[in-house]
Amino acid sequence: MTAYRGRVVSGGRLQIPADVRKELGLTDGTDVRLEVVDGELRVRTFASALQRVRAIARAHLTPGVSMADELIADRRAEAARD
Repeated sequence: MTAYRGRVVSGGRLQIPADVRKELGLTDGTDVRLEVVDGELRVRTFASALQRVRAIARAHLTPGVSMADELIADRRAEAARD
């Protein structure tokens, strides 16, 4: 892990070193997700957060089974019961 030094400037803006912005793919206007965990600020792009969610979901999927098809079948079965 590499530690970098940033700075909070006027208006509460956080200056992020160029090397860090480049590594994270941050450019002007990039939306990021900020999370405070145990007193630490974590910054990640929404694309990175989505990628992580997909990886977690993938671990719970059965290969060759469509979740969309399963959901549709469940909804149809529920509608038929009503």
